[in-house]
Amino acid sequence: MCPSNPVGAPPRSGADRTLGLLLKGYGWLPGLRRDAPGDGPVATRLFGRPVRVLRGPDAVAYFYDEQHARRAGALPGPVLDTLFGRGAVHTLDGPRHRARKSMFLSLLTAPEAVEALARGAAAGFRERLGEQDGAEVSLFDEGALVLARAVRDWAGLPGYDSAGTARLARDCVAMVDGFATPGPRHLRARRARARQEDLLGAEVVRVRAAPAPAGPPRTPFEAVVAHRDADGLPLTPATAAVELLNIARPTVAITWYLTFAAHAMCRRPAVRRRLAADEPVGFATAFAHEVRRFYPFVPFVGALAPEGLVLDGERVPDGTLLLLDVYGRNHDPALWEEPYRFVPDRFLGTSPHTDALVPQGGGPRDGHRCPGEDITVAVLAGLARELARTGFTVPEQDLRIPLNRIPPRPRDGLRIVVGSERDPVLAREVCGHD
Repeated sequence: MCPSNPVGAPPRSGADRTLGLLLKGYGWLPGLRRDAPGDGPVATRLFGRPVRVLRGPDAVAYFYDEQHARRAGALPGPVLDTLFGRGAVHTLDGPRHRARKSMFLSLLTAPEAVEALARGAAAGFRERLGEQDGAEVSLFDEGALVLARAVRDWAGLPGYDSAGTARLARDCVAMVDGFATPGPRHLRARRARARQEDLLGAEVVRVRAAPAPAGPPRTPFEAVVAHRDADGLPLTPATAAVELLNIARPTVAITWYLTFAAHAMCRRPAVRRRLAADEPVGFATAFAHEVRRFYPFVPFVGALAPEGLVLDGERVPDGTLLLLDVYGRNHDPALWEEPYRFVPDRFLGTSPHTDALVPQGGGPRDGHRCPGEDITVAVLAGLARELARTGFTVPEQDLRIPLNRIPPRPRDGLRIVVGSERDPVLAREVCGHD
């Protein structure tokens, strides 16, 4: 069970901390945990509902045990309508989740599939940078376009010409950029998801109306179209579109990590030289892991307490929101030596422990852990190598990363000039995250 016996005064469960989340972003949960010493859960309220923040060495294993947390109903409507979609695998429990998750595991974790997508993304990135020789470009935007093209071709997504793929890139970015905020960003995210769901749903209907191809599915698109859920029925066109976007959207979102990778190279030219040579062997993969650990992306993940849950000796009301602090755990000094230093060598020659490095969630692979984690690492390592080997400089700009924005990126998007043979040098030291 989750660690118990917190030290000091019990946390004040009556105070609503929504304003603190909106103001502090990634610093909110780590600050809340510091204010309540010990390893026991922290009680608070968020958006008017009771919350328990899990912490301690066993928190990840506890959170990803389905006996302690349920996903159905945990994600609020605004998050479903922007980031994940209604009926997504993220919202399922038990046999329904396992049946749907098995499809994703077969598509996204096979080594040959991971290698194919990573190879395609790297080749596309190399070609795109070659086309931009001498130009000043937004690395974030260029990365999103390259990744949209790569996942379109790899997944066999029909209905996307050149303009449609550029639209897919912008829409996937909008879905991620606007899920956690009210206002115009959120409205753009809703429109983006609705537009892409309609397009992919129509393609599913069109393909199902034609004779089914002989043999097993050849692409992720065909696999999703042919998949049968735990009830033995195929996914509805709307749900199939949701799950296809749950392949495309997180792939395009790797552009956040690519931008952070360039930020790290700007600050540390020696790291860039090691990436370009990939020496020692495996350094690019270690670098990708450290980018995912060090830089802010997922702030926390949530689930609901099932009926009868007893946590730290307290019976928790049914439906209480359980939170796992992702950013705080990836910077926990009890887990990481010098957690606020960027040190790729900490991952050289070793695989991160499942419940220590959790930038995309934790737990067992067949549970609620992100099935695209292998793809993220492989694609990011390949793109980072390509970028390191490309001559580029970074013009003067604001590269601070605002931790109160979810998700964040450098304020000016990280503009680069492609084609210089020099190591990247900042015209002025303005990076604020280290």
